[in-house]
Amino acid sequence: MAAHDPRLTPARPDLAALSLRGQVEAARFAAPTPMQVSRATAPLFSRPGAKGYAAELLMGAAFDVYETAGGLAWGQAARDGYVGYVPAEALAPAGAAPTHRIASVRSTLYPAADIKTRPLAALSLNARLRGRIEGEFLACAEGWVPAVHVAPIETPAADWVAAAESFVGTPYLWGGGSGAGIDCSGLVQAARWAAGFDCPRDSDMQAGLGQPVEPQRLARGDLVFWKGHVGVMLDSERLLHANAHHMACAVEPLAQAVSRIGAGDAGPPTGFRRLD
Repeated sequence: MAAHDPRLTPARPDLAALSLRGQVEAARFAAPTPMQVSRATAPLFSRPGAKGYAAELLMGAAFDVYETAGGLAWGQAARDGYVGYVPAEALAPAGAAPTHRIASVRSTLYPAADIKTRPLAALSLNARLRGRIEGEFLACAEGWVPAVHVAPIETPAADWVAAAESFVGTPYLWGGGSGAGIDCSGLVQAARWAAGFDCPRDSDMQAGLGQPVEPQRLARGDLVFWKGHVGVMLDSERLLHANAHHMACAVEPLAQAVSRIGAGDAGPPTGFRRLD
């Protein structure tokens, strides 16, 4: 049978999604159980016992579960199709569709409509909630969020590059996708999602987005790729990227980044893409 990317294919030798019957080999097949993330963030691991995150899910993210064992739920994230293991305690049965999204890079969930109360959690850009605006807050089952930090689900950010810029100073975290920590491809995905675009999780997947562009024609919003790395151009000369050199989401001249990264294992840029 044809090879499938294991990051995007809910299939193991012992278990696979029912929808893949006839496409993959597995001892048994199962229908998904729709769940959603009930914590501020939830790590997604490529396998039990993995040393670090493969990705990170945010509150309200839909996740289809095919098996729960050993405290981990194995399944597939609905929005980008990423497959992995999520702590079962971070999930709850899927409820009604969310009405609002967190529209700032970071926000706070309170137990009452009072900013002087002890916060329940720190929420991040693209977290999803179901609620209603009451005065200066969004009231939802999870708590209360300042209304200035939310937007209706159907109202995307006007400028995805500006959304990416809002992460400047955020700590670097391998596999991270939140305002508490983010990596290079997580930054691109989070910003594109905020503006209503589909976007895959990993940099090698993102390298297929848009169309090639010549390096001498780079402009705001173009992507620059290296082996295992991606950054966003803020203009023809400045690069925004979450990186382990700064251990943060930072801005620097592209020429400086090319020189430094090129001196390491990643080598020179592998591609330049202009998004649609």
